[in-house]
Amino acid sequence: MSVLIFVENWDGKFKKLSFELVSYGARLAEMLGTQAVALSIGNVENSELEKLGKFGAAQIINAVNDHFDVFDGQAFSALIAGFVKQEGATVVVLSNNNSGKAIAPRLSVILKAGLGSGVSKLPLSITPFIVYTKVYSGNAFSNLTIKTDVKILTLAQNSFELIETENKAIVKNAAIDLELASVKTKVNEVQKLSGKILLTDADVVVSGGRGMKSAENWGPIVELAELLGAATACSRPVSDEGWRPHEEHTGQTGKIIAPNLYIAVGISGATQHLAGVSSSKFIVAINTDKDAPIFSAAQYGIVGDASKILPKLVEAVKELKGK
Repeated sequence: MSVLIFVENWDGKFKKLSFELVSYGARLAEMLGTQAVALSIGNVENSELEKLGKFGAAQIINAVNDHFDVFDGQAFSALIAGFVKQEGATVVVLSNNNSGKAIAPRLSVILKAGLGSGVSKLPLSITPFIVYTKVYSGNAFSNLTIKTDVKILTLAQNSFELIETENKAIVKNAAIDLELASVKTKVNEVQKLSGKILLTDADVVVSGGRGMKSAENWGPIVELAELLGAATACSRPVSDEGWRPHEEHTGQTGKIIAPNLYIAVGISGATQHLAGVSSSKFIVAINTDKDAPIFSAAQYGIVGDASKILPKLVEAVKELKGK
């Protein structure tokens, strides 16, 4: 019996998201009176794997095969299901990101396991097994009871604190016994964005909407982002108009993010947009419309013209930083 945590790596490195998953899985294992087992697939150095132990993993399975360095939802699901059975895991923990969303439903079918998507807290109860999940694009929540022997949880990003321990995990190398024909994804070319903070990795995001009126008015948003070490983002109408690149589009049909701070400038806050940013720890909204939906989701709000407020905000940050 164990809690199995699938930790994704990026070019052989783990991100904060991976450590957050292990912290969550380790606390869950304590509640269940069992151990947390982290599963890494792909080529990762031992020194990097050992970092997972600092966040509570008792054992780390290092599944290595060059053919699995590229993510393939179907192949990864079959592989993880095999380790679930091998380790006798009763709970499987994955991230609620694109990879986790591709794997979790497949695992649910393979293992005949109940699925709790986008949990943000430890279970409210173990017997029965009840988890807290957000529903209706974050506008409501539900207490979901999972009755199956094996349970699958996807953890919302940035929803659980990192908890470091003195634990030293055992790293166990495991051969991948899966037909290579099952890996159907091939990467022909990789183009990496450089000199820019990735939106999905950013702790702070400065985002603009149609209220910015034109692409020419984007200067203060970019400047504020640079001062804060933040990523830039936009609402769907902005990317549709071609004011900003599509990779900056956040929302239900764009990137779903969970930064510590999300600054929304000139964004009204349509349901689709809020669905993509509602997991942010703090939202600051700037809008001329005091009744804009974004204010209902924001912890801090400024009613006013962005063209007048942004320059003052930029100057205030410069003064604070001594620039």
